[in-house]
Amino acid sequence: MDVIAGLLNGPRADGAFLLRSLLTPPWSLRVQDRAPLTLVAVIAGTAWVVPDSGAPTRLRPGDLAVLRGPDPYVFADDPATAPQAVIHPGQRCMTPDGEDLGDMRTLGARSWGNAPDGATVLVTGTYQVLSEICAPLLDALPPLAVLREGECDTPLIPLLAAEVSRETPGQDAVLDRLLDLLTVVALRTWLARPDVEAPAWYRAQDDPVVGTALRLIHDDPAHPWTVAALAEAAHVSRAALARRFSAEVGEPPMAYLANWRLALSADLLCDPAATIASVAERVGYGSAFALSAAFKRVRGVSPKEHRERAVREAGPVAEVRAWRVAV
Repeated sequence: MDVIAGLLNGPRADGAFLLRSLLTPPWSLRVQDRAPLTLVAVIAGTAWVVPDSGAPTRLRPGDLAVLRGPDPYVFADDPATAPQAVIHPGQRCMTPDGEDLGDMRTLGARSWGNAPDGATVLVTGTYQVLSEICAPLLDALPPLAVLREGECDTPLIPLLAAEVSRETPGQDAVLDRLLDLLTVVALRTWLARPDVEAPAWYRAQDDPVVGTALRLIHDDPAHPWTVAALAEAAHVSRAALARRFSAEVGEPPMAYLANWRLALSADLLCDPAATIASVAERVGYGSAFALSAAFKRVRGVSPKEHRERAVREAGPVAEVRAWRVAV
């Protein structure tokens, strides 16, 4: 598994919020749901996205906006249109004065808006909870990334638009997987843009020495890796690997391995059925005590405290989410 595949295992939708919006001007939606990642595809018409901090950006059919939370933003027919609805955490839809607007399915399955034949059609996919192992990807994104029509060369956008309002058995799982695929394509496309300063870990995958070490770490984080073992696999000396890895990635190989193991642990610990000992074994720590000590030293909380906080912050999502982390 290359480093990109390992990191892209993070965004896994499970019960993601998907919505088709049918809109006729004037319309304006303020989104302050604090979701970590949202994708909005323009299927028809035009729309403006207005971040709280940033310039308004006009979107046209075929464009895809990727929004990194938790900062609020507005989608509107015009930047000057005042918000008529506010989306809160849990996808609660209210007026700006706080009046409940009810279920966001007033125009059918996963469909909402102010006109059933609205000229503007948007499809929104929102990750309400994200795995910690995809944090490097989120950190590499700006608050708003826009991919123009044709730039993100994929049939997934029209396919998602066709599927989002269907009601058939297993449809939620179908939509989750389509959203996952679109997210992977969008993030990969964004990071490959020549005008984007890709993070060190992304560039490092192309290095024949460092890329080999990264793949080994991601393929088998539980293996008792040493600098010597990684260097032997990459056909260089220990000193050469340590120097090159630090220069390319920004941290030594053992520090990268430890941080990767702890990120995996943070996700696995959110499974109520997982014990600290079983998580420790899966990520390469010799005992529950060793994992707990490392977790507390780096993250400032114990694994138990981390689990309790994750469940508390996730709210109802935590009750239904199936935690699927590839290790």
